[in-house]
Amino acid sequence: MAGGPSTPALAAAVSEAGGLGLLAAGYKSADQVAAEVAQVRGATGAPFGVNLFLIEPYEPDPEEVDRYRRAVETEAARLGVELGRPVWDDDQWQAKLDVVLDLRPDAVSFTFGCPSQELLSTLAELDIHTTVTVTSVAEAREAVGRGAASLAVQGPEAGGHRGTWDAEAEPDRTPLPDLVSAVVAEVAVPVAAGGGVATASDVESALRRGAAAAQVGTAYLLADEAGTNPVHRAALADPDFTETAVTRSYTGRWARGLANRFMADHVDAPAGYPHLHHLTAPLRAAAVAAGDAQVAHLWAGTRFAAARTAPATDITASLAP
Repeated sequence: MAGGPSTPALAAAVSEAGGLGLLAAGYKSADQVAAEVAQVRGATGAPFGVNLFLIEPYEPDPEEVDRYRRAVETEAARLGVELGRPVWDDDQWQAKLDVVLDLRPDAVSFTFGCPSQELLSTLAELDIHTTVTVTSVAEAREAVGRGAASLAVQGPEAGGHRGTWDAEAEPDRTPLPDLVSAVVAEVAVPVAAGGGVATASDVESALRRGAAAAQVGTAYLLADEAGTNPVHRAALADPDFTETAVTRSYTGRWARGLANRFMADHVDAPAGYPHLHHLTAPLRAAAVAAGDAQVAHLWAGTRFAAARTAPATDITASLAP
């Protein structure tokens, strides 16, 4: 839930209600992450975690990126902004990792890749629980082999970015229930199931498949404590938005969101994360400022219709099977 919806208040409220609140570190500075960890600690004594992006060095085809830049220039001009520079960066990986090592939240999860065996061992020695996002059995085996204490198994139904480690690969499309069963049969660490989990019955279904817990995102997008922007909030409740789709049009990495015009117009967007993320960031911000839900990115999972406006404590309680 990086990019706005995740807030210290939301993480603290989920933890206070008996869940494990996760604070998204993506797209923030290390100083911001440190400050937000302090805010969560000031609001709750319950365990909580931090999620880090692990982005491997990658350079997409420059001609494809330039072609895409030209394809979206008209949209940017209409909204009165200049596109950003399509560059690679590691989301301040080392600086944010230093924050985790210094402040020692109860848990740290990783998305888009898997840390080294050495780092996972270091975190374990500091009594920081580690979990790695996986989207296939192969990724699950590798993560456990390196020493991950648990896994966040993400199915294709999940909203936002797929956690697939390979930036260019087509994500595994195995439905979450089958993926959980397959992973549980292969590994001996606890598994949290995520993707299309929006109700107590969804959680119960994941537990029956062998998961130890459920990971929930979209169900909290309308929570009182969430930082979800007004355009996104309105779209989630708008009957004109009836389905989700998977796209690379906003960031160059496959992600699921409410299907809108921008996604339909750019189905041929190339692979290129975080290059396209930086390229389209000014465009997306301008769309939100203009209230344009047909251009703004509206991350959401397949069960988005179940999201409701309520305190996070109530949402968390409603998910208990």
